[in-house]
Amino acid sequence: MSLQPVILSGGSGTRLWPLSREAYPKQFLALTSDYTMLQETVRRLDGLEEEHPHHGVGMVDPIVVCNEAHRFLVAEQMRLIGRSPAAIILEPKGRNTAPALTLAALAATRSGKDPVLLVMPADHTIVNEPAFRAAVADGYRLASQGAVITFGIVPNAPETGYGYIRQGAAFVDPQVAGAAFVLDGFVEKPDAVTAQGYLERGDYLWNSGIFMMTASLWLSLIERFRPDIAEGSARALSQGSADGDFVRLNTDAFAACPSDSIDYAVMERISGSQVEGDTQALVLPLNAGWSDVGAWPALWEVRKQDGDGNVLDGDAFVHDSHNNLLMATSRMLAAVGVDDLIVVETPDAVLVTRKDRAQDVKLVTQYLQREQRMEHRHHQRVHRPWGAFEGIGQGPRYQVKRLTVKPGESLSMQMHHHRAEHWVVVTGTAKVTCNDQTFLLTENQSTYIPVGAKHRLENPGTIALEIIEVQSGGYLGEDDIVRFEDVYRRSSTDG
Repeated sequence: MSLQPVILSGGSGTRLWPLSREAYPKQFLALTSDYTMLQETVRRLDGLEEEHPHHGVGMVDPIVVCNEAHRFLVAEQMRLIGRSPAAIILEPKGRNTAPALTLAALAATRSGKDPVLLVMPADHTIVNEPAFRAAVADGYRLASQGAVITFGIVPNAPETGYGYIRQGAAFVDPQVAGAAFVLDGFVEKPDAVTAQGYLERGDYLWNSGIFMMTASLWLSLIERFRPDIAEGSARALSQGSADGDFVRLNTDAFAACPSDSIDYAVMERISGSQVEGDTQALVLPLNAGWSDVGAWPALWEVRKQDGDGNVLDGDAFVHDSHNNLLMATSRMLAAVGVDDLIVVETPDAVLVTRKDRAQDVKLVTQYLQREQRMEHRHHQRVHRPWGAFEGIGQGPRYQVKRLTVKPGESLSMQMHHHRAEHWVVVTGTAKVTCNDQTFLLTENQSTYIPVGAKHRLENPGTIALEIIEVQSGGYLGEDDIVRFEDVYRRSSTDG
């Protein structure tokens, strides 16, 4: 029986603003290593088969479930680490984790196979990866025998920001190296006094959101307890379509599917009891340096600190300062005589907060969203499937951007109602289509695209193409675009 990783990449990470943005959330950021959190989620399973051959684990390529707007980020980050997902399932709208897992289970069983699913959020970090793989190997053995597994994090503090799992009686299997317990129940995020009591009792674990079970068992459980989710997910998938590496769902069918979490839809209903005859719900304690990096203080805790407890990232300097997190992405950042601060600098925004107020960062993102400001959704450098663009200057009736087009890629054939564009080639070779003319431009050459002209920019070369684009006109919004042809199948409102 194969092990099928299922990576849920639908999180928004708003409490890590300004690094995490709606269009580029935390799972796509390299916060704890040279790899992004999504890449780390895939890579931390490397070595499982070699380290635990007695369990007979057979790994297959992961299934990733993500927001449709993030599809090219997922594909590119998988390509950069040499991985080819079995499927990238695109959610046109977030419907929580139960429909996402149901979609993955349906995709995993399409060829008649019934793998063990290992369900992992894409935005967590785990320091002790060998310990994690050992727990997964134990979970694989139990799940392949028909159990439903969840992993509970052994707490090291009375944390009020996590839900908890209550473990019941020990479950003994002589071929399982670690401990396993009957899943006795889930409890909501507690207050401080209750959390301290949980820590002292020793039988409460943090809810990690990591699960294992066979695909067929999940489908039978979701059909039993939430037939509306089972039916809605199946309809959205069956009425969807394949689009290269992507699986597109039927938008209307998925929008009609109820939204619910794995915990509420199924796990709470089976805790403390047997399901489907001999099927048992179990919890495996995991003590592996886990964190969901849900807010800035959590990142400070998992990053390496200097002798004064400071975490410095980028061009940062401190003097007579203690227990701070300083992150600089585009300029020098200095702190003198301050303690317990979070300071995060990006080209278009700076966050300063005390660590004990970091949860209130969500108020900033709510304000930006309410005011419809770009700093909520995008960074100054905006990624596109063909490359990226970055704003470098603007004023009344004009703005200047730097475009980087990857080798062999092209922008859509498009037209603008309200703006003209001037293009200057900085490096590389540009193939330009403007109305009925097509021509090449090289370094230091330029062209003009009038208002209303049908045009396209392509990179036919083998190195990155860099263009300085000067836009002029009465309206310069990104939504002033009419696409005629696009190799990426984007709409006018889709990045």
